[in-house]
Amino acid sequence: MEQGNNEKQLKGLQGINLTLFLRLELFMNALDTLGNTKWRVNKKVLSIISQIWSNGGRLADLVDRQDVPFPVEPNTTDESEIRKWKWKVKTVKKENNERHSQRCDIELKLAVARKVKDEEGFYYPHNLDFRGRAYPMHPYLNHLGSDLCRGILEFAEGRALGKSGLQWLKIHLANLYAGGVDKLSYEGRIAFTEDHLDDIFDSADKPLEGGRWWLQAEDPFQCLAACINLSEALRSPTPDITISHMPVHQDGSCNGLQHYAALGRDKLGAAAVNLVGGDQPADVYSGIAARVLEIMKRDAEKDPQTNPNALHARRLISQVDRKLVKQTVMTSVYGVTYIGARDQIKRRLKERCAIEDDSELFAAACYAAKTTLIALEEMFEAARSIMSWLGDCAKLLDGFQKSFPTLKFPPLPERGDFDLREVLESPYFFN
Repeated sequence: MEQGNNEKQLKGLQGINLTLFLRLELFMNALDTLGNTKWRVNKKVLSIISQIWSNGGRLADLVDRQDVPFPVEPNTTDESEIRKWKWKVKTVKKENNERHSQRCDIELKLAVARKVKDEEGFYYPHNLDFRGRAYPMHPYLNHLGSDLCRGILEFAEGRALGKSGLQWLKIHLANLYAGGVDKLSYEGRIAFTEDHLDDIFDSADKPLEGGRWWLQAEDPFQCLAACINLSEALRSPTPDITISHMPVHQDGSCNGLQHYAALGRDKLGAAAVNLVGGDQPADVYSGIAARVLEIMKRDAEKDPQTNPNALHARRLISQVDRKLVKQTVMTSVYGVTYIGARDQIKRRLKERCAIEDDSELFAAACYAAKTTLIALEEMFEAARSIMSWLGDCAKLLDGFQKSFPTLKFPPLPERGDFDLREVLESPYFFN
């Protein structure tokens, strides 16, 4: 919220009734709480990142500091060969532009971290977006940023771990390692961490010279920070009273679909996004990926002469996993279109160098996007019907003033019999 002598803002505040003002006060208090949280730089992790970066990057998802070399122009008059060369030049230019952008981003983040690394602590003022979500106002280095940012930052004011804190630190490390480990029960994640203590100690002691187990993690720099913190605690004669500065992140299981499952009283959808209890957390992305794989296996058995999707399915079967479909599933509740889904999946396939020919890559991405959206509709039928209903209402309201006398909303979608009180029984509502 803007401060100072802003006339428009002051006039707006004058017209606010007491109830709304009290609600605003709650928001302000929440923002004050976030803004009063003191942070500092984890110097050990920053030192490792700086070392990797000075050696050219290319580790732990850091971009290569060197550009991709341009292909040599062919000594030929063959137009098809010249076209291929021009296309490769265009691709290399695009790749180098992206690398340049990523290098600038990393340099900015590291510059800020180096500037404040010797400070006892610093604070992040927050503001709210139009949805009411709170974000730090500093754009480069903040605790909602990339793995690099989160790995560098820690709480300035430490707390004794206690017995539960030590257990949560083990769960947190397993979550950061991911690769399916984060979908185990809490007990399973603790067991995973305890089974890899040698790797954890090695990562903490010799992050670049040892076995470098931490680099296998989905969030490598956060995993390294957790390895260092857990090693310090376990080597202490009294782990429970070891002071920890480690933030333990928790997140909802695809919040958008959680809301739709609750609105539609959809028990099947609710189970997929952890609104109901279970022995271990459900993973909606893996569920969609499994359904996509089923459809593709069925298509792969068909005759390519009569069904062109058979070839795409055969190419993509080995590529289907939760990461391929995750972004599309996440954005489906915000109205992602087929074109958006196609571009998302195309980027994932390109990152893996799964299909070299660009036209084949495009066609495969088209097929994968359609299949993913079909799987989503099958698994979240209630969510899709509510989204369609809201879309129909929005179209009606677009011409609200003209059609007001005769305005009729479409009938509400049918709701399931899921009892919302069951939500309180789920240990994995936040996973």
